[in-house]
Amino acid sequence: MAAVHLRNIQKAYTRDHYTIPGLDLDIDDGEFMVFVGPSGCGKSTLLRMIAGLEDISGGELSIGNLPANDMHASKRGIAMVFQSYALYPHMTVAQNMGFALKLAKAPKDEIASRVGRAAEILQITHLLDRKPKALSGGQRQRVAIGRAIVREPKVFLFDEPLSNLDASLRLQMRVELAKLHQELGTTMIYVTHDQVEAMTLGDRIAVFNAGRIEQLGTPLALYEEPRNLFVAGFLGSPRMNLIPATLIGNDDAGATVRLALSPIATRRDARALQATSSVTLGIRPEHIELVAAEHPGALAARVDLVEHLGDTLLGYVEIAGVDGFITVKLPAHAQLGATVHLAFPAGRCHVFDGDGHALTRMA
Repeated sequence: MAAVHLRNIQKAYTRDHYTIPGLDLDIDDGEFMVFVGPSGCGKSTLLRMIAGLEDISGGELSIGNLPANDMHASKRGIAMVFQSYALYPHMTVAQNMGFALKLAKAPKDEIASRVGRAAEILQITHLLDRKPKALSGGQRQRVAIGRAIVREPKVFLFDEPLSNLDASLRLQMRVELAKLHQELGTTMIYVTHDQVEAMTLGDRIAVFNAGRIEQLGTPLALYEEPRNLFVAGFLGSPRMNLIPATLIGNDDAGATVRLALSPIATRRDARALQATSSVTLGIRPEHIELVAAEHPGALAARVDLVEHLGDTLLGYVEIAGVDGFITVKLPAHAQLGATVHLAFPAGRCHVFDGDGHALTRMA
């Protein structure tokens, strides 16, 4: 196992354009770190720089407290699992898994022992004599992970390894990866654009945007206290409702904003802003309350669309004076065209200033 440290890491493909302009990050020994963000945000590029598959344009990388900028990829003590399985079609599962050890001239009994242990962990012992064409997608991905395990690396790198699998297999493999981390205790760095994978797998998440880390923290911390509009809108399924509003007052209890001609109280410190400032009110669908029409501050909304998700009914509702739809969780008996009344609890409301930065909670 090993910690990974990045100091002012930069990547430039041309002289004037930096894909990663300068990034600092510490990944602890044994941690499961997830890089998440939209396509083209630099997360896979950074992973490949850690692996030694991309040159580092500037800054310092260390793996296990050893400088790694100029260290050959084969010497870094890492193993990488790619989006494509990259299995040799003419080799059996056992041969694929042990091939790196064979190249390293490891003894045959050691190769057999390591392959057998990895196969046992991944529950693919019965597949060792098969070739890749006789395997399902999930089985092939297990073989690719097993090939990494047999190397006994200091750090595992995963580059969107589940994106080629169907929904049920993705769920199953997420569970398998979480169990694998618990069993091995090895440092793992996982790249994905799927925020559900990020939330369920990571000890910590780094949210990437345009080559920068917008926010770093535990899944729960990022979900409950997003630092800016980008993180608020990216994490969460369904996504947070983000509604234009106007700040109309501040006091010791927090800020008050106007939404659809109704004042909504929040527990946010907005005293640095003027009372007429344009802000964005954020609230997650599951935090909006359904109330009676006579409830103080209740907002009337019309149900325009519903999505049945098994145990959950999502409603897309329209509030007079508010552009677009607001997503809310509804009771099973809700009907299209019905009028519901909503309340926004002060403790669940987020407020973002005109630059998209989150206002802090009151002390």
